[in-house]
Amino acid sequence: MSSSNGQQSVLEVTGLKRYFPIEKGFFRKVTGYVKAVDDVDLYIREGETLGLVGESGCGKTTLGRCILRAIEPTAGSIRARLDGDTMVDLMALDKEQLRKQRRYMQMIFQDPYASLDPRMTVLDIVGEPLRATGVATGSELEDRVRDLIVRVGLSIETLKRYPHAFSGGQRQRIGIARALATNPRLIVADEPVSALDVSVQAQILNLLQDLQEEFRLSTLFVAHDLSVIEHVSDRVAVMYVGKMIEMAETEELYLTPLHPYTEALMSAVSTTDPDAKKERILLQGEVANPANPPSGCYFHPRCRYAQPECSRIEPDWREVRPGHFARCLFADQLNLRGVPA
Repeated sequence: MSSSNGQQSVLEVTGLKRYFPIEKGFFRKVTGYVKAVDDVDLYIREGETLGLVGESGCGKTTLGRCILRAIEPTAGSIRARLDGDTMVDLMALDKEQLRKQRRYMQMIFQDPYASLDPRMTVLDIVGEPLRATGVATGSELEDRVRDLIVRVGLSIETLKRYPHAFSGGQRQRIGIARALATNPRLIVADEPVSALDVSVQAQILNLLQDLQEEFRLSTLFVAHDLSVIEHVSDRVAVMYVGKMIEMAETEELYLTPLHPYTEALMSAVSTTDPDAKKERILLQGEVANPANPPSGCYFHPRCRYAQPECSRIEPDWREVRPGHFARCLFADQLNLRGVPA
């Protein structure tokens, strides 16, 4: 899959899978697989934020880590334009080749308390990727770290302090500075504000948007909060039980969803219009088990529009409208409701 509007893509993912084996017995016999990521296609354009949303356990974080090869995918293609204008097949790189590409793709972690080494100073934490990739050493490294700390809204005096001296929001700023240290082109932000107080979330979101514009970053922004996703994303992708079920420009997806699961998610989004009439769609039943998913469409047991063929036929991932993809047999026939404009 490539960008449908002709704009250059920084990342193209095709057919990505990550299956975790289920082992039982003394001899650890494999009896099945948990399909955490199952046949995912997506692309991210240069300077764009793709928001990735879905319920807890749907595979969002695993997908992000697979894209960076922090977790090895089971199958699929990951092509990235990181150093120059040539697309590189990340799946074909050996460990040494991948290490050289690491500087161009970084991650911002969910928990600012667990992601920083308590034994290291801010200077050491932010400077670590510079040393590891050989980008900078000595005085050049210190100058680079000072510049980054100021850019993320902290003072130079913080460089000699340890993580315990900072609030959650300040720690996340340190984590952001660390992610930007090597001048990456691709960032995976894994729920970067979910562990923070509401009063701090807006500050961090605004900071991320400012830095994205300044550094021309391409970002996969993982979150479960639909309001956050709407605020930061150029396009939005929706996951359900390891599968990508919808992807489109943010405004189009929120106003005119094509998948019943997306419609249910949108019914929970608050609106500032006091006259807007909304019906909250409460999904019945349990989320499908990724180790033993239902036949046909994974969502059909909970779908209020389900037809007999939905339990027999697994829907393809297809472009229903220009730039608007969905995985539903009836995506072009249903008249679903989005968030009121």
